[in-house]
Amino acid sequence: MTVELVYLALSIVLAFIQLLLPIGIATRARGLAWNAGPRDVPMPPLDGLGGRLERAHRNMMETFPLFVGAVAVAHFAGAHNWLSMGGAALYFWARLAYVPLYAFGVPYVRSLVWTVAMAGMFLVLLSPLV
Repeated sequence: MTVELVYLALSIVLAFIQLLLPIGIATRARGLAWNAGPRDVPMPPLDGLGGRLERAHRNMMETFPLFVGAVAVAHFAGAHNWLSMGGAALYFWARLAYVPLYAFGVPYVRSLVWTVAMAGMFLVLLSPLV
């Protein structure tokens, strides 16, 4: 398995963990009966840490399909170079750093880290061109 595919797999695990974190907080706040039930009654959005973790996960889901596409393009083009490997690493590690930064409400640095992740994704996408 290539380095890029390893980082893709790690990013899938990260997305899954990010899915579970706000669910755990929601279950604690709203109760197990709510979580196991049909959720017919709308609940107010999570606030505080739970809300930030939920928004961080939603942000991951907005960028992740683009990363999958970039890795697929590089993989099927046979690009396995410093751009594809470095870009995939940048995307994963920046997305990993993004979670606690968002969870603790750190402004500006969080946006910078998001930009690094996007730059990593673009490096992967550009890798077949070199």
